[in-house]
Amino acid sequence: MEISEKLLCLFSAEVTDDDDRYVVEVPRREVETGSVQSGDTYRVALIAAEGESDESESGSSGTPSEPQPPVEEGEIRYVEVEDIGKQGDGIARVERGYVIIVPGAEIGERVKIEVTEVKSNFAVGEIIEE
Repeated sequence: MEISEKLLCLFSAEVTDDDDRYVVEVPRREVETGSVQSGDTYRVALIAAEGESDESESGSSGTPSEPQPPVEEGEIRYVEVEDIGKQGDGIARVERGYVIIVPGAEIGERVKIEVTEVKSNFAVGEIIEE
């Protein structure tokens, strides 16, 4: 799947029924970090969640008991550096407080990164655009 360079944010959300309409909620952090602005209009693309299909799943391939990292290796996204780690690397937090280490970034910077390594409790992202 090709992802547009115009992608502002990427998150998972549930479609909920609200009387005469259906709602997809944008996480507060996407507005607070400046990815999107309240009141503006955006194009929305919906992609089926991984593992969701009409095929039946059986045996040991059930739902994992621990949440999976909210990023994937090779993923491109904008992040805001909130802190500096003990080794001087930038620290950004995304969904559920998941940490992305961004070497060479400074506190307060909003940078475009490519995720280069993903672990269960953190990821590493390389700056591709400041």
